[in-house]
Amino acid sequence: MMGVMAREEARTMKPTVAPTPPVGGPLTPAPRAWAVRLVVVGIVLSALNLRPAITSLGALLEEVRDGLGMSGSLAGLLTSVPPLCFALFGVTAPRLARRFGAGAVVCAGMVAITAGLLIRPYTGSVPGFLAASALALMGIAVSNVLMPVIVKRWFPDRVGSMTGLYSMALALGTSAAAAVTVPLTGALGGGWQSGLAVWAGLAGAAVLPWIPLVRDRGAGADAGSVHTRVEGAGPLQHVRTRVEGAGPVQHVHARVEPPALRITRSRTAWALAVFFGLQATAAYITMGWMAQIFRDAGVPAGTAGLLLAVTMVMGVPLAFVIPRVATRLPHQGPIVLALGVCGLAGYAGLYLAPAAGAWAWAVLLGVSNCAFPLALTMVGMRARTGAGVAQLSAFAQSTGYLISIPGPLLVGVLYQHSGGWGLPIALMIGLMIPQMAVGVLAGRDRTVEEEAAR
Repeated sequence: MMGVMAREEARTMKPTVAPTPPVGGPLTPAPRAWAVRLVVVGIVLSALNLRPAITSLGALLEEVRDGLGMSGSLAGLLTSVPPLCFALFGVTAPRLARRFGAGAVVCAGMVAITAGLLIRPYTGSVPGFLAASALALMGIAVSNVLMPVIVKRWFPDRVGSMTGLYSMALALGTSAAAAVTVPLTGALGGGWQSGLAVWAGLAGAAVLPWIPLVRDRGAGADAGSVHTRVEGAGPLQHVRTRVEGAGPVQHVHARVEPPALRITRSRTAWALAVFFGLQATAAYITMGWMAQIFRDAGVPAGTAGLLLAVTMVMGVPLAFVIPRVATRLPHQGPIVLALGVCGLAGYAGLYLAPAAGAWAWAVLLGVSNCAFPLALTMVGMRARTGAGVAQLSAFAQSTGYLISIPGPLLVGVLYQHSGGWGLPIALMIGLMIPQMAVGVLAGRDRTVEEEAAR
């Protein structure tokens, strides 16, 4: 069961129609307390596993390059694989959720992450490494898209706090992988293969809470509520009403054609997609290359990993605070601008004195990276219904990740051909300006349903 239904008693002879719940399967009874708690555990464990596949590789990128014989450009391609997979596979998540249920899709995603992380260090070739990485990233992609949907369905009145909890867990998993991968590699014998494979254990643990929810594909509500299931543009809507004085519960089944949501007609959807893409570009450049920037500046490998961890760990408290603040503001533009200024300052520091002020730059870039939980929060705020959130989440994330693909690759090419980090960092600074501009547009108080209907 992947939904929380709105509840309204009919007070007159006309039944009251509740807000449209999300797609997800047949109608079932209201969710029990144990199921809600299990969803919370599942969300937290899943979020912990959405970035270690990337940041653990960033911490050992030099060792992986040497072990597999990669050039700088090929390593740049490797750091571009995550957004490519997120764009290709993320767009399929809503359709898979409608057919199999969101819980089943996320469960399968965690299985894919586990298998990919376990296989990729031992393939012995670049194509095999890329293929196994793609398997893990496929699982991350569908889970990325469905997490905001699950939050909206199960916790419609706590979107900010639950998005904050999810984002905080995501930041914790990201920073933990960056911080401990190098020490773990040494403790396990010094081979980069074992240092990467160890994260498959955490992914395996995330499979467990979703197993009891695999068959729970619907959303329940008490008698006296209106139930709606939306599937595509022409759903069969199930209406269950109780009318005062009319005797037993009445069941009405009718085909209703709601207006199709043309998401591409919404300026807010496009602004949010571009904002998501540019913040993802910055994030994956940071996760893939920042440790290497510090190492090239003379910082030891272990310290460089800790600096990357500091950048990621900044998201733990801020990812919980920022969504809660954002949901209380009519316009999220001021938060976008504040995060962007921190990013500009951090990049300027990396350009001018990467080693001397390393800890300060790591903190500033960590604050800037909290544009990600802000983007997720705006996805939940810019649509009125669960179906709208699902469509907006898939559109914004898939389009955004497509936009972000060239960034890490271009950084690798510039680094190899210029022989330094001046041009790559200048590129990062240049991309932050449009990120701030479209973020302000995406933060306006409106919904995609309103714009798409015009």
